[in-house]
Amino acid sequence: MKKGEVGLVMMLITVGLGLALSSSSSRDYYEYDRDRWNPLASYRTASSLSMVLNRVRSSIVLPVDGNVYPSGSYNVTLLIGNPPQPYFLDPDTGSDLTWLQCDVPGKRCTDTPHPRYRPSELVICEDPICASLQPGDYRCEGLQQCDYEIEYEDGGSSLGVLVKDVFSFKLSSGTQLSPHLALGCGYVRLPVSSHRFIDGVLGLGRGKSSLTSQLSAQGIVRNIVGHCLSSRGGGYLFFGDGLYYPSRVTWASMPHESKHYSPGIAELTFAGKSTGFRNLPIIFDSGSSYTYLSSQAYQALAFLVKKELMGKPFEEAIDDPTLPLCWKGPRPYKNTQDVTKYFKPFALSFPSTGKSKTQFEIPPESYLIISSKGNVCLGVLDGTEAGLQNYNIVGDISMQDKMVIYENERQMIGWVLASCDKVPKSKAFLT
Repeated sequence: MKKGEVGLVMMLITVGLGLALSSSSSRDYYEYDRDRWNPLASYRTASSLSMVLNRVRSSIVLPVDGNVYPSGSYNVTLLIGNPPQPYFLDPDTGSDLTWLQCDVPGKRCTDTPHPRYRPSELVICEDPICASLQPGDYRCEGLQQCDYEIEYEDGGSSLGVLVKDVFSFKLSSGTQLSPHLALGCGYVRLPVSSHRFIDGVLGLGRGKSSLTSQLSAQGIVRNIVGHCLSSRGGGYLFFGDGLYYPSRVTWASMPHESKHYSPGIAELTFAGKSTGFRNLPIIFDSGSSYTYLSSQAYQALAFLVKKELMGKPFEEAIDDPTLPLCWKGPRPYKNTQDVTKYFKPFALSFPSTGKSKTQFEIPPESYLIISSKGNVCLGVLDGTEAGLQNYNIVGDISMQDKMVIYENERQMIGWVLASCDKVPKSKAFLT
């Protein structure tokens, strides 16, 4: 997650809860009423209905709300429970577990847009999904509940118990589905200055507990997730392979050992020329509003952007706290289209099997924002300062107006220019 007051320029906040650092078990949080909850009821096989569905070229498509700036986040609405209740969740490809803030007696949680979640089925610790959330030395004893704890890059966390509940989905074919899926029921600790008006996180990572993996394991859709975020706000999220033509997509291979959605290492280029920075480990993370480069690569990019602006009608806006680097023009700007002619694109270049390299192009409108003061600001930040060590994060801002596809079965990440303003009913929306 990453919603917050972006104007505060708290870089650990704008990274948000994107990359989950660790997860562990603890029995000290809270015990649920076992007379009311039946742990055995959740230890069941997938519905026979979902196993007979034809997964070929089918998708689940969900509208996305929000924007990079000023709201600082995107969210999707999921219907969970019986009867179904709506919840706003932050779609996060940087973490696995989907969780909701729970109605826990005696626990203080952040405010939520909907009544806090009240589940009915515990998952016992012997469940393989529970095991995937635990450290290597975890020991399961009998039918005990499955506790979890997840910590995120910005210092936020979620801890609680694993449960199962009914999720209401509609396939692109029109078929209605109600699979039982595992999710976290807990409470969240957030940094004081990072208020997020959502109900929880939608974990879309590569692990066994992610919604992507669970839907695939039940035979509903292929193990593929993707998103299309509009620079004008909104967009859509999808599971499965029914919305794109693979031959039109630019693909990069994911290293098998990577736990995150990573196309490997990249070279940073600016205006078609090498910056001299190669072997940058890249992660695609929808849980981060902005893009982050390790310190030296960031400094090089900032220098080149400033150099391009020399002799042009801009001066650095040191009084604008929106982001670390902003410029003031002769008049307040309304949108990035007013200024893109003054800026050059940059790109991440990945190795490929052929002679040419695979390029992820980032045009000016995918790395700039217009602040509330009418200034233009650089939406690429120093990842080393943000505590990301050597990792480089492609965030929401740089994935706008592209369909980005994470094919777990083929270990590939793909992207293609697309119209993201409307939720598609077919592949005809691809440009």
